[in-house]
Amino acid sequence: MIRALIADDEAPAREKLSRWLGGIDDIEVVAQCTDGIAAAEAIEQHRPDVAFLDIQMPALSGLEVAAQLEEANAPLVVFVTAFDEHAIKAFDLSAVDYLLKPYDKDRLLRAVARVRERMDATGAKASAIAVARAQAQPNDRLLVPMGEKLQLIDTATIDWLEADDNYVRVHAGNRDYLLRRTLQDLLTQLGTNRFVRVHKSAAVSIAAVQSLAPLFKGDYELTLRTGHTLRMSRRFKDELFARMGR
Repeated sequence: MIRALIADDEAPAREKLSRWLGGIDDIEVVAQCTDGIAAAEAIEQHRPDVAFLDIQMPALSGLEVAAQLEEANAPLVVFVTAFDEHAIKAFDLSAVDYLLKPYDKDRLLRAVARVRERMDATGAKASAIAVARAQAQPNDRLLVPMGEKLQLIDTATIDWLEADDNYVRVHAGNRDYLLRRTLQDLLTQLGTNRFVRVHKSAAVSIAAVQSLAPLFKGDYELTLRTGHTLRMSRRFKDELFARMGR
């Protein structure tokens, strides 16, 4: 069975898609969501094979939901939209397909057929996520776990990122959030305009750096706006200095 998730803030659109998908023998609808944050939570909880994401949704758009996904655990993506310009973008995302509202059942069946074809295709998930991140830039918000829920935080509040095995600990003021991501994957999503790596297992917000002090053998000690100190390896100092205009 192909496990499918539907995310659309319009009830009639959700009901139609659920009814038509439910009539396909090898499709099981495992979740229906009314906004982008709920969709991201449901993707984490249910791990569907394919997500039908409406591009225009409250809180978080379908593009932003795709941009927040981790490639290793992401579903295939079919974007649903009532706007031609968004449909063109979705197609360019290397998403599995897009459905332009109002679509008929034959068009949906063609999208499902493409899902079946790409279930095991190498790169089918990664390419959609990579370009979704590019389309969603500037990425000023990050989904982080709060108990069993997810919430959006402003990336400007993040001070530094700490790799912890297959997780990243996001330090934002007096709050820490643990994400099941790699550091490189998260930096790719957040972009290089705000964050820079200072160690193989740490990256900082450039705006959070308050002062630098030289240590032995070319290393530096960074003091952040929170008062926290980090050691910067000499192999990363040139990039930070260039970005800070030193």
